[in-house]
Amino acid sequence: MAVFSFYTFSIVTTTGKYLLKFSLISKDKASKARAGYFETPHGVVETPIFMPVGTQGTVKAVNQFFLETDIKAQIVLSNTYHLYLRPGTEILEKAGGLHQFMKWNKPILTDSGGYQVFSLTELRKLKQDGVEFQSHLDGSKHFFTPEKVIKIQRSIGSDIMMVLDECTPYPCDYDYARKSVQLTTDWAVLNKEAFEKTYPLYGHEQFLFGIMQGSVYKDLREKSAAEIVNIGFNGYAIGGLAVGEPTEVMYELVNFTTDLIPEEKPRYLMGVGRPENILEAVERGIDMFDCVMPTRNARNANLFTSSGVLSMRNAKYKDDFSAIDNNCDCYTCKNYSRAYLRHLFNAKEILALELASIHNLYFYLWLTAEARKQIINQSFIDWKQEIINKISHN
Repeated sequence: MAVFSFYTFSIVTTTGKYLLKFSLISKDKASKARAGYFETPHGVVETPIFMPVGTQGTVKAVNQFFLETDIKAQIVLSNTYHLYLRPGTEILEKAGGLHQFMKWNKPILTDSGGYQVFSLTELRKLKQDGVEFQSHLDGSKHFFTPEKVIKIQRSIGSDIMMVLDECTPYPCDYDYARKSVQLTTDWAVLNKEAFEKTYPLYGHEQFLFGIMQGSVYKDLREKSAAEIVNIGFNGYAIGGLAVGEPTEVMYELVNFTTDLIPEEKPRYLMGVGRPENILEAVERGIDMFDCVMPTRNARNANLFTSSGVLSMRNAKYKDDFSAIDNNCDCYTCKNYSRAYLRHLFNAKEILALELASIHNLYFYLWLTAEARKQIINQSFIDWKQEIINKISHN
């Protein structure tokens, strides 16, 4: 029998201007895993949740119809940096915001673009009031300040906006990480001030999440968490992980940091990861995830299944007319065989990318939805280990 425990919190900025309702409906008794939901103007999001990455206003190789009806995505992630460069804020505002532009009526979260800017390395220059960078498209120079990043996300009209932060590389020395934490805090203050001085452009509320940094240093993680929580945001993200550090270090830091985030706030682990990474992070108290892995792997013919990862270019599938995964109810598995997917990839047909991406995204959304059910039923830990054993065996 399902066991339900209800907790309801109202999350309000210090000005009381915007309200994000986040509710926990169950907490796992054997771990820090939790099931809940939060409400946005474009719909309710049930947690734990995986957010498909639609960097440029599209989830690669998947149209919005399949994204909503078959994959059952509840929220997608787009990127401030990329949308700012192309199509630009003028076009987005003329379109009435990204929801209208891409015809997606469910929630959207936008990353601040900080990670993309900082990954440019030689093409960017870090300053106290922002970051100067050259476009990867045409080399043109631009300058992102915390205030400008908020303004761009107002033009996008996303339901959840992320602050501008500095994502430290791995490895990085302690002094660099310390200075980065301070810069991230200083920018978070400016982000919050800009957020409270500006208003949504399209008639719906927007919410702002803070980001915690600190590299692999626990004292810096603790310092960052205390400062970002003190500023006050609608939710909190753990940034700067899954950037090359050992997996066990990532798990340890996630477990450490979730204890520093108020229970009544959504917790978002940025850029993670493989299915087993997601389940381990759910156990440690994370609610939200994003990663390009399901679509990127799909485009390279690697499909996630309940029995491990399958390479659709493998010759053994040449005359295998079974579904990709007999335990999967996605459009691809219900209609097409392994032999057909292998043929499409070998023939370099575009349809291969769509069918594989549909399957992988469905698997990720199934994974977090099933985790939610198991948390509610107080059976999460045993189920999690069983799934990891199955998907990691090959």
